[in-house]
Amino acid sequence: MTDKEMLKISIEEFSRVQDWMMLADKDSEVFLSLKKRYIDLKAILTASGINLTEIDRVKA
Repeated sequence: MTDKEMLKISIEEFSRVQDWMMLADKDSEVFLSLKKRYIDLKAILTASGINLTEIDRVKA
């Protein structure tokens, strides 16, 4: 898998996780679990040089 393919997959997953977070109750275990993945993906994308300004809708 190329770096570009990996970034594409990470961005798509970041978007999906945010969609699910917006649907979940903020006090639920589901939300807290999604938030962990959100933070992981945010770190990966930031370290890869991706500007999250436009794609980070949750900003948690």
